[in-house]
Amino acid sequence: MAEKLLNQISPDLRRLHTKALEAAQRENLDYATTLFCQVLEKEPGFFECRRALRLAQIQKSAGASTSFFKKMMSGAGASPQIAKARMALNKNPAEAMAIAEQVLNSDPNNSFAHRIIVDAAQALELPQTRVMSLETMVKHSPKDKALVVEFANTVAETGGHAAVAEQFLDELIRTTPYDPDLQQAQKNLSAHRTMDEGGYAALAGGEGSYRDILRNKEESVTMEQEQRVQKTEDVTARLIGEYEARLVGEPENLKLLRSLAELYTQKGDFDRALAFYNQVRAGDMGADATLDRAIADTIGRQFDARIAQLNPFDEGHAEAVASIQAEKNNFQMTECQKRVERYPTDLALRYELAQMYLAAGKLGEAIAEFQKAQQNQHKRIAAMSGLAQCFARRKMFDLAARTLQNAIKEKPAFDEEKKELIYQLGCVFEGMGKKEEAVDQFKIIYESDIGYQDVAAKVDAYYAGQ
Repeated sequence: MAEKLLNQISPDLRRLHTKALEAAQRENLDYATTLFCQVLEKEPGFFECRRALRLAQIQKSAGASTSFFKKMMSGAGASPQIAKARMALNKNPAEAMAIAEQVLNSDPNNSFAHRIIVDAAQALELPQTRVMSLETMVKHSPKDKALVVEFANTVAETGGHAAVAEQFLDELIRTTPYDPDLQQAQKNLSAHRTMDEGGYAALAGGEGSYRDILRNKEESVTMEQEQRVQKTEDVTARLIGEYEARLVGEPENLKLLRSLAELYTQKGDFDRALAFYNQVRAGDMGADATLDRAIADTIGRQFDARIAQLNPFDEGHAEAVASIQAEKNNFQMTECQKRVERYPTDLALRYELAQMYLAAGKLGEAIAEFQKAQQNQHKRIAAMSGLAQCFARRKMFDLAARTLQNAIKEKPAFDEEKKELIYQLGCVFEGMGKKEEAVDQFKIIYESDIGYQDVAAKVDAYYAGQ
């Protein structure tokens, strides 16, 4: 499912949406929220409608009584609905989202309801809806590091209110300047910066009106040249010239040095890039996990360039590629080990190292790192998956099965990650000789995605053998 524009909605729903907007403009907010919800039940991906609903919910809440008794009754009434939404989330994310909106109609800042909408929107592939609820959650929990990082990374992936995300990140970075998760999130944002969406921000701040939405204003989204991930060669060359000219008068400008290093990396001049990175490292007195990673990534690309330069028609081409690849793998593992020693609390880095250990067959080391990486909320499910792979390769099938079952329980949305967990569990049951349990797992995937890996062959073979 994808998010839809007004002109992609049926005429009947467009008329209902317009009627809801007009009711909201007249401040008939109960009626407006009812109509908006009716539209969204039919078209969950109609983001413009959900945005207008959220504004109506906020306005309605602002004008309502906020007595302790009313808040208590609202919370008590919401709990069964939240439970119901959670139960629906796995099988019917759209239904879960509709139930959560009913909670938000009386409590627009309810974090449990917004979390359901975030998870449901992810399952339904509705990025703007996901960003909008994450932004609301962050505004009410600005010191929740995991939540701020999730918001920033989601904005970086999907687009959205980059300026808002940067503001919350900057606040946290001021108190914990060397936190690698925050620094990485900040770097991700800078690479995907977009202008804020028009309409919602202005309305939420009391500066706009529903007429702005009714007029269906065009929204412009621009990218600054300096922040484009893939710059054309002419732009890269021009920026290098500009930055090197500025560097003559600002030789200790670390940001300028780092920008030049990134540009030379992009250009493929890795020696020049590393020279600038080393200048940054020499001038930066504090630890910087993102700088260490950038240097390691640049050296990794240097290895790739060496492989690309080999003549594929040479007799020893395959051996030469294997030799350079082995050299690259050894460098990356050694470098990652050093970074883990330097930043022992960086759990995302431990997950990266665990993956390298697993690929190298160092299962004991991989298990230890995956177990630590589980404490990172954003890497927990992936770490549990890696841990199960280690157990399975050691023939510890009972431990692998239990780990996967726990991971599946923690994963409400039926997305690609959950399919992989279920598939792995089926394979583990196969390894244990439990054919019935194995095919039960494969059938869960078969019911919704017959083309996933070889589940069709496995399920068909099972029925053919009966």
